[in-house]
Amino acid sequence: MRKVLKYVIYDVFRSKMLIGYTLLLFAMCSGMYYLGSGDSKTTVSLLHIVLLVVPLISIIFGTIHYYNSREFIELLMAQPIRRRRILLGEYFGITFSLSVALLIGLGVPIALWDFSESSLILLLVGVLLTFIFTALAFLASVRSADKARGIGSALLLWFYFSVIYDALVLWLLSSFSDYPLEKPVLILTAFNPIDLGRVMVLLKLDTSALMGYTGALYLDFFGSGAGILYSLALLLVWLILPLIFSVKIFAKKDM
Repeated sequence: MRKVLKYVIYDVFRSKMLIGYTLLLFAMCSGMYYLGSGDSKTTVSLLHIVLLVVPLISIIFGTIHYYNSREFIELLMAQPIRRRRILLGEYFGITFSLSVALLIGLGVPIALWDFSESSLILLLVGVLLTFIFTALAFLASVRSADKARGIGSALLLWFYFSVIYDALVLWLLSSFSDYPLEKPVLILTAFNPIDLGRVMVLLKLDTSALMGYTGALYLDFFGSGAGILYSLALLLVWLILPLIFSVKIFAKKDM
């Protein structure tokens, strides 16, 4: 797996898309801190951008890279190498490269303008979402041999978590506003890694006016520290489960 990992990292670091991703994050983050006042509102504005851009780039990049590496993967499969190690080498190579791009593009402006605990949690959320949505990209890719269908499935997953999920929750809250929905909403939050990442950062900011309904519920039920740990545990579950399913499908898949 180590040799596969090194090759993937070397290959990804030569990608113009990765360089563009790093510069895009750096430009957006620097612009936010330059135009803003550097307070919690700036962090929240940056959070919304991170929650939109990081999952999208991770899931697109992961899917495209997998399909573009099909010939290389088939060549490796002809060697005495376990399929699990091949897929994990590809996965960790991509996630490492994307995480480095994120830490440079986002971490450098944060270190210059706002080196705080909430900003560090924002970086942690960005890295976790990178790992999660790359795992979802691999899951969509290994399930479908057709490139167009695999990319379409991956984009549909991103669209659901970024847009459709929030619309469904708002519809639920408006349709059943006469009923106590606190616990159901907390349960529903566990089914969206983007919402969990948002809650983690907002709990650390501890700004009730900016937290929204879900964040206020987490603060009320768990408190700030326990809510962050609970969200972190659920994000780790979101990271592990798609990766396990991807490995199992890939191990049995007829290439």
